[in-house]
Amino acid sequence: MEVTTAERVTTEDRYANGGEGNELPARNLFEAFQKTVEKHGDTPALRTKDDVWASWNELGDRVKRIAGGLDELGVSKGDTVAMLLNNRPEFVACDLGAVSLGGVPFSIYQTASPEQIAYQINDAGAKIAITESSLLDRLEKAREAGAEVEHVVVVDGDGGDQSLDELMDAAPDFDPAPMASEIESEDLLTLIYTSGTTGPPKGVQLTHRNLLSLVSGVEEMIPLPETGGKVISWLPAAHIAERGANYYLPIVYGLTITVCPDPRAIIEFLPVVKPTWFFAVPRIWEKAKSAIEGKIASLPDEQREPAQKAIAAAIQKVRLEQRGEEVPEGLAKGVEQADEQMFADLRSQLGLDEVVSVNVGAAPTPVEVLEFFHAIGVPVGELWGMSETCGVATCNPPGDVKLGTVGPPIPGIEIKLAEDGEVLVKGASIMPGYRNMPEATADTIDDDGWLLTGDIGELDEDGYLKIVDRKKELIINAAGKNMSPANIESKLKLIGLVDQAVAIGDGRKYNTALLTLDPDAASAWAKKHGAEADIASLSQNEELLGEVQKGVDEANEALARVEQVKKFKLLPEPWDPGGDELTPTMKLKRKPIAEKYADEIEALYAD
Repeated sequence: MEVTTAERVTTEDRYANGGEGNELPARNLFEAFQKTVEKHGDTPALRTKDDVWASWNELGDRVKRIAGGLDELGVSKGDTVAMLLNNRPEFVACDLGAVSLGGVPFSIYQTASPEQIAYQINDAGAKIAITESSLLDRLEKAREAGAEVEHVVVVDGDGGDQSLDELMDAAPDFDPAPMASEIESEDLLTLIYTSGTTGPPKGVQLTHRNLLSLVSGVEEMIPLPETGGKVISWLPAAHIAERGANYYLPIVYGLTITVCPDPRAIIEFLPVVKPTWFFAVPRIWEKAKSAIEGKIASLPDEQREPAQKAIAAAIQKVRLEQRGEEVPEGLAKGVEQADEQMFADLRSQLGLDEVVSVNVGAAPTPVEVLEFFHAIGVPVGELWGMSETCGVATCNPPGDVKLGTVGPPIPGIEIKLAEDGEVLVKGASIMPGYRNMPEATADTIDDDGWLLTGDIGELDEDGYLKIVDRKKELIINAAGKNMSPANIESKLKLIGLVDQAVAIGDGRKYNTALLTLDPDAASAWAKKHGAEADIASLSQNEELLGEVQKGVDEANEALARVEQVKKFKLLPEPWDPGGDELTPTMKLKRKPIAEKYADEIEALYAD
């Protein structure tokens, strides 16, 4: 697969120790964890919102005792352990306990059906599962559905075959060091199961080398504080973004992890924790932008107008800087004054006034959203990757963010473009393959070790990557025109009342869209207009439909004629993460959506 020099970027172009020769922080994750315990000792390792759950020393002791209990159950090198848990501190201790024995713990989405849970447990070959009381019934139903689990540990009470306390008391003086010393960097560390929207979930196998190279590369690009670093664990542990950003990275580099048990509460946690690194999916940033704008819009005129002008000026400054143009002195001083009088307070209220780096990924982010946060002094940078690349392959470095791109490759990664624009990735953090799927592995990784990502991209003169769309998700209309549904959807999701948007048009004469209402925005609209507040009624409210139509018209102005949405359907129910339409990290499940809403889609083309 030939490419030109301009289409190929390696980390050696930007970093002295790039390529596959990254120096790992340790031979395996448990060794790295032990170094962190020795370095940080009695400083907080895990917190809840209000209290310290464990210092690094205390976490080290818990891990050894859990390892002792798992050893009594027969867990040894290469054995898988299933974890079905919400975000809670016990996850880290249990995961590390299994890792210390050379085990391969893997997480299952809490929203997975019993059949899906059974499939993953059996595919992984797990005989032991760790869960909590609120999810025990789901796990038991998975056993009824065929999950071949022999022993269930419950972390927060009775039930199952054993409690976590009983597990920890089984061999309280156990030392896993001799077993941990036999773990090589090429041994498996975990499995990440894909969402399975195009067939059975694929178990992405990741080694100690993969993940340690990943966190080493991220840390080189985003220098983290030696002490006092903080992250929030809030995404599902079954997702690679959560694993990398809020588990593996802090375990290796000694950042305090604050556990947010409910992802919907993340905005409340930010000002309490004030993280030094924060990663969120695009919808979080979109909703935060809408909330700030809504709050400003509700101010009295004498406060609202200056605030809106200040943001508009700051956005103008951001755009000039991004184009490499000179910022007029008057504009620069005005924005500096606005930062002191307004934006600094906004950052503090958001809880993002101590960030070293703040990132967004997992789906495309509208440039307008990125510009807004840069304007108020929160330099959100897009990153890009997939489970098969340990979550991150490229990242916008702090202080050198290019809006509209996902940044250059991180150290340890090399990128090139195929003739059709598909992004190919190679490096130390690329998976060795899918579990029990040699054919799928061969289709995904070529003979030279290049991972075929399925994403279409472009590389600029500085080696920054821009993702155009998914190779298999491009809309090709009846006239043969290729379009990016993600680009269309990003414009539609800027409509204040809209939560989710799906662009339809493949093989059709024109584009349409399925839209869902944002529950919070819809409720506020109903209160203001004296309308029924339930989503089903609002989806048929003529006045509200008129407002959404205005938003669609505005979105169309930012799109090429062929991309414009001619009709839309406002659906009578919201979509929940992990449901029929969205993955747990709010990616669209396009095929299931097309099947579930086939009648609604056909009605949009009825004439």
